[in-house]
Amino acid sequence: MNLGGLLIIAVVAFLAPLAVNAVARLRIPSPVLEIVAGIVIGPAVLGWVRVDTTIAVISMLGLSMLLFLAGLEIEVERLRGRLLRSSAIGMALSLALALGVAYGLHAAGVVQTPLLVAIALAATALGLVIPVLKDAGELGHPAGNAVVAGATLAEFTCIALLSLFFSAEPTAAGAKIVLLSAFAVAVLLIGAVLFRYGESPRISAVLVRLQDTTAQIRVRFAVVLFIAFATLAATLGLETILGAFVAGALLKVVDRDAAMVHPQTTTKLEAIGFGFLVPVFWVTTGLRFDLHALFASASTLAQVPIFLAALLVVRGVPAAVYRRSLSRRQTVAVGLFQATSLSFIVAATQIGAQLHLVTSGTAAALVGAGLLSAVLFPPIALGLIGGHARVRV
Repeated sequence: MNLGGLLIIAVVAFLAPLAVNAVARLRIPSPVLEIVAGIVIGPAVLGWVRVDTTIAVISMLGLSMLLFLAGLEIEVERLRGRLLRSSAIGMALSLALALGVAYGLHAAGVVQTPLLVAIALAATALGLVIPVLKDAGELGHPAGNAVVAGATLAEFTCIALLSLFFSAEPTAAGAKIVLLSAFAVAVLLIGAVLFRYGESPRISAVLVRLQDTTAQIRVRFAVVLFIAFATLAATLGLETILGAFVAGALLKVVDRDAAMVHPQTTTKLEAIGFGFLVPVFWVTTGLRFDLHALFASASTLAQVPIFLAALLVVRGVPAAVYRRSLSRRQTVAVGLFQATSLSFIVAATQIGAQLHLVTSGTAAALVGAGLLSAVLFPPIALGLIGGHARVRV
């Protein structure tokens, strides 16, 4: 086993946040720089690192961990009332717009599989926008709540749709619905068990005693849940990212006393994810990025601004559902945050490439548009909501 490539990836992952900190005014998300660095050190430019089995496995775990941590960010208590209704309406509008845009691009000969492209365009990078909002102090405020609610619904909906229609397992749509239903039942049953026995004084006492020892028992339980749900999803012919995301969301729901009993568990999980696994996924995304396919023709390169504009239309326009609760600037900011997408686009294009549903050029253009959305939209959105009066949602 050659660990040289992994060492170079680790060095890149270490240097990227330092570089981002050095140019903090540009507000470039670290994942963007990690992907760009992966392109540079990968086969497309310098050729220092190629994706071998070790890197591929860690990268897959990194993507799953990213979705798991995104699930942990869900605040269920905020997903209710008018905010939930507005977010659900906005998601429905996004799906309708995504289908219209994707099938229009298909009619124009730009994309081959419009449904896959529509699902990719309808997502929001929950795991990317939440850290930005958290660092800006906007979580818990009306605009931040709207972004989190919309991004949460988008993430779950698009992951479920991707598993339903484009899983690597060739199963009929009717059978997939049955499998999704079976997965949902399993989630409910496991959740009920966790609710029933998670409050047991005897179990709680053991967990408290072992949580900060070398056993790190709460972290180990979270890892078991994460891998178990990913395995369950894969066994049912669904995407592992669905299982990972649901595992994080379920842990968040059943872990109701986290702030009182074990406040460091999420921090420890983030240390595993963002300290090791997730950066490997981002750099590996750059390694796999087909730069030559992107620049092979002017028409392929022109797809980047087309897909970027499509993200704005599909996810930005539906933010208008919040206009009665937010100011105009806040509403535009929410739209820009919702149009920020990267991780799901990467996952969708990788699955599409495996199933031979997207060309390498289209995949590169979609990821390129996602990179630009992550670079451009959050800074503009923060500029719009910073320092302005907040209106209650």
